[in-house]
Amino acid sequence: MRIFAAEKQIKTAKHMNIFANIIAERLNISAKNVDGTIALIDEGCTTPFIARYRKERTGGLDEVQISAISDQYERLKELQKRKETIVKTITEQGKMTPELEKRIADTWEATTLEDIYLPYRPKRRTRAQIAREQGLEPLALLLLRPQNCSPESAAQPFVVGDVPDVAAALKGAQDIIAEQVSEDERSRQMVRGVFRRTAVITSKVVKANQDKDEAQKYSDYFDWQEPLKRCTSHRLLAMRRGEAEGILRLSIDPVSDDECVERLQRHYVHGQTPCGRLVAEAVEGSYKRLLKPSIETEFFNLSKEQADDEAIRVFAENLRQLLLSAPLGQKRVMGIDPGFRTGCKVVCLDAQGNLLHHEAIFPHPPVNHRMQATVHVQQMIADYHIEAIAIGNGTASRETRAFIEEVLTQNSHELHSPHNSPQVFVVSEDGASVYSASKTAREEFPDEDVTVRGAVSIGRRLMDPLAELVKIDPKSIGVGQYQHDVDQTKLKQQLDQTVMSCVNSVGVNLNTASTHLLQYVSGLGPALANNIVDYRKENGPFLSRAQLKKVPRLGPAAFEQCAGFLRIPDAKNPLDNSAVHPERYAVVEQMARDQQCSVADLINNKEKRQAVNLQQYVTADMGLPTLTDIIKELEKPGRDPREQIEELRFADGIETVDDLVDGMELPGIVTNITNFGAFVDIGVHQDGLVHISQLANKYVKDPNQVVKLHQHIRVRVLEVDRRRNRISLTMKGL
Repeated sequence: MRIFAAEKQIKTAKHMNIFANIIAERLNISAKNVDGTIALIDEGCTTPFIARYRKERTGGLDEVQISAISDQYERLKELQKRKETIVKTITEQGKMTPELEKRIADTWEATTLEDIYLPYRPKRRTRAQIAREQGLEPLALLLLRPQNCSPESAAQPFVVGDVPDVAAALKGAQDIIAEQVSEDERSRQMVRGVFRRTAVITSKVVKANQDKDEAQKYSDYFDWQEPLKRCTSHRLLAMRRGEAEGILRLSIDPVSDDECVERLQRHYVHGQTPCGRLVAEAVEGSYKRLLKPSIETEFFNLSKEQADDEAIRVFAENLRQLLLSAPLGQKRVMGIDPGFRTGCKVVCLDAQGNLLHHEAIFPHPPVNHRMQATVHVQQMIADYHIEAIAIGNGTASRETRAFIEEVLTQNSHELHSPHNSPQVFVVSEDGASVYSASKTAREEFPDEDVTVRGAVSIGRRLMDPLAELVKIDPKSIGVGQYQHDVDQTKLKQQLDQTVMSCVNSVGVNLNTASTHLLQYVSGLGPALANNIVDYRKENGPFLSRAQLKKVPRLGPAAFEQCAGFLRIPDAKNPLDNSAVHPERYAVVEQMARDQQCSVADLINNKEKRQAVNLQQYVTADMGLPTLTDIIKELEKPGRDPREQIEELRFADGIETVDDLVDGMELPGIVTNITNFGAFVDIGVHQDGLVHISQLANKYVKDPNQVVKLHQHIRVRVLEVDRRRNRISLTMKGL
């Protein structure tokens, strides 16, 4: 048993070494750094933890590089499992040879591996298989030889049993040849190469559905053709969605089928003999019936995977920017979910986001209780000491903002100074309705209806977008492109990683964070997050990070992973409110002693920090990268990396699409970024598009080079398509 375990360990280590070399080559990263990263991953370390606290072992790799290594590592492990299955299957068939086993062992490309396995893969009963059962394989091999003989004479001895005549024998032999050609690695690579160079994707409308209303959004693709390698991810996903809805019919073809057939025939056909002509016919049939459909499916799947990856990347980047939006901070906030007929739902929150009060007001038609609403808002502002007002950006948003600003103007005398009036912000409502009907919202507010919960979410988003948005399924936030059409498993994995990265980059207040926020902290998860909140309820606020060790089931490994990302603002030890990891407290304390001061003095005194000679604190497991990070953190302990929040005012008098005129210059806010441009809210309840070609006076490869999510910009109206409800905008010259 011990010997077996040792062998398994050696085998695993060997694979790790191979994996590290392969990944290093693919990502152009040092094999040593990749190996160190893989070892940390196998130890159960998360990407944020590795990037922040294990720089010496990774050579200072960032989160993007570590995530790429992790992704490649998982793929290679899956490929290794697949190889073991293939070896087992071929061995059980009695067809394994040392050469074949070595080829499989040396192959680390999934496509090549499947090509090797294809002739041995169990398959349904094909025409070729039936011909083999009839004993026609020797005839097929005979026809493939370079010779000048009569096919009919060669076939005659095989007219026995289920083979009625010479024609049937030759047809069966051709079926065997066709299958051999289609399963041959070289054949597949040959056709694959032509597809790779020349493949064209074609989209045609399904005539029966052409005139349907839902078909019009795909009108650009009713008769569309372009090289596959130039087809952008958003166009491909749009066409794939049209195909799924039965509006479009897609195909992928090489520019010339003849080129593929001729290449294959040059390889298999030996001379213009009667046998050669039969083989040529079999090869052409193999291409049209077997090879081309197989490679077309392969390219459909590959292009879809690449489009998915790109769409997921865009979504993840948008989500990152959204989650890292500027927070207002801990202030007393009024949240308003605006509406006409049903009124505006108003909530008052304390600085921690707790619900203090809620009611509905009806300042707009058809009810039009404007005076009553004014009095109620003024009263709420006074009673609950409101410092800021968050208004949702949905229906009646512009009208509600105008009403609130009117109220504040009227109220300025009672408030003694306009400068004491609450600031007014418009907040995105995307996903608020999803949250209000969720299990999370029901647990938080079991006695309140969905309208109250939605208004609370709007108010809390202003205070801390990150803390509130983690409660909502990212797909419901409205910042992706074709997010419902991509691989959902990959999407969820990437978005979860993005949320974790954002949460850990900002840091989390251990004493105020919700379960939903805590579960994204490195090393935690739903169960431990619940345990932390339960412990906090029973024992009061955490006084130190060390107290985390008393939380049930939070062991040393989880503590190591999470401690550096959790903050305790009023802790006795100031390092507990910093990104310095507890494992490094001793070195900071030593630095303070060497400077003859306390840790607090070291944090507050720039001269003393500058006097620290980092070189003297270098050890075997702690180098200059970690020490440099520590000193940077001591400069601004617990610093929030997010920017300061800004107010935005839309143009007065521009409230609907009908108010827009070509050439009009307007302020706006970026609401979504895609590969083809940026969507901008200009206050008319319909976002306009700044196409990538209109973002700047120069070529733009990636819209993120020019704009960021929630950035305040100025745009000019290019065109308003009222039939399709589309607004075209430009940033050129502004």
